[in-house]
Amino acid sequence: MTDKIIVYSTCASAEEAERIARSLLDQRLAACVAVTPGVRSFYWWKGAVEQSEECGLMIKSRRDLFEPLCAELRKAHSYEVPEILAVPVVEGGESYLSWMDAELRASP
Repeated sequence: MTDKIIVYSTCASAEEAERIARSLLDQRLAACVAVTPGVRSFYWWKGAVEQSEECGLMIKSRRDLFEPLCAELRKAHSYEVPEILAVPVVEGGESYLSWMDAELRASP
């Protein structure tokens, strides 16, 4: 198991997704953020099933950066309850994992 994580989130618009991606990169909380437009989400909200067009975010980071990354997502996000789900990276290409280490904020 590596110390890397992928954090999933969604945003209401491409503009919001790009703003959040750049903020996470500028703060070195993410090595890469993949923005996927055209995500169609169906979900329960306040007792009813809703649907919306969103932009997905796949944020590549490290486990020790999850809390500050999560705090930045909450601060920058327009949703009352933003999706913030982290999954571990079990294995990865050695050169890609090394590149991530070089691009992320130093461990506290």
